[in-house]
Amino acid sequence: MRHTRSRGAAALLLALGASAAALVPTAQAAPAASSATPEMSPGLVQAMQRDLHLTADQAERRLSQERAAADADRRARTIAGQAYAGSWFDGRTGRLTVAVTDTSLAGKLRAAGADVTRAQYSASRLDAVKKRLDAAAAPDGVAAWRVDPKANRVVVDVVASRRGDNDVSRFVRKALEAGPVQVREVASAPTTFAAGTVGGDPYYTGNVRCSIGFSVEGGFVTAGHCGQPGAAVSGWDHTPIGWFQGSSFPDNDYAWVSVGSGWWTVPVVLGWGTVPDQLVRGSGEAPVGASICRSGSTTHWHCGTVLAKNETVNYSQGAVHQLTRTSVCAEPGDSGGSFISGDQAQGVTSGGWGNCSSGGETWFQPVNEILDRYGLRLHTA
Repeated sequence: MRHTRSRGAAALLLALGASAAALVPTAQAAPAASSATPEMSPGLVQAMQRDLHLTADQAERRLSQERAAADADRRARTIAGQAYAGSWFDGRTGRLTVAVTDTSLAGKLRAAGADVTRAQYSASRLDAVKKRLDAAAAPDGVAAWRVDPKANRVVVDVVASRRGDNDVSRFVRKALEAGPVQVREVASAPTTFAAGTVGGDPYYTGNVRCSIGFSVEGGFVTAGHCGQPGAAVSGWDHTPIGWFQGSSFPDNDYAWVSVGSGWWTVPVVLGWGTVPDQLVRGSGEAPVGASICRSGSTTHWHCGTVLAKNETVNYSQGAVHQLTRTSVCAEPGDSGGSFISGDQAQGVTSGGWGNCSSGGETWFQPVNEILDRYGLRLHTA
């Protein structure tokens, strides 16, 4: 649906408006379990056909496989314990692979529904290395770093044209000394998607336009770079919505906005006419490799896959931790907007590189971290 700008529409928009801002951070200047057998959304299937180049049958089968993989990963973490070294979903096989340092657990893990591969380093070991990098100040030429379960390393992305800079070389040298680290060259550094001017619908604070993320009881969550605590927020029609009650950026990129003035929230992500509006039924975390879609007020609805988790992104404003990398595009004004996998809320758009014409990658702040930080309850169907 999209939008007849009337008073009645404003109420409906807000009801749909727990969803939206985007990454560079993407503002524009101016724990719930999945339902057992949820109905497949025709709009979601259509978007996956378009962006992931699948048939309708393939998209529906993949959504079912990803739901099973998420359940298998929760079981695998319990079985593997300290031997757990990460996991990822393979869209070609439709199965989850779990890496472990102790292959004697392989039988139990396969019985839990996962394929198994041996890893040299545990997830806890790699997380410790990443934390050492998080504690260091990174120069502009270092784009990001994360734990990569497939590589079984901490991967550091360095802008190729800046690789020879003294401060970049110094950071890389210290990173390699910290433990199992792999350095990768990238073309450019990510930026936030802020632009100066509810899921996925626009809102305004000062001269900044962002997007709503997800409805929570009493308001919505969005990106922290979109506004500071106490900042007033207005809706798509510039009528007052509420205020930023909490916000963190950099270090984190999350915030929550209280809603009043006749606006309210519902558990919906806006489909922008590209797909039907999507119901939100929980916030079960999708594994690496799973399909994921994003709604935002600039580029509307786009899909891709989860590429990496717990990544530190080094924006020009400072490093932001625990972001999830995706192959979904975004542009200024999409900041804060909703990332959703199936009917499960995943996070709010933070930033990225590229655009939705030539392609790019986008990061999001996981929604469960935001809910835990502020003691919020996700509004679900």
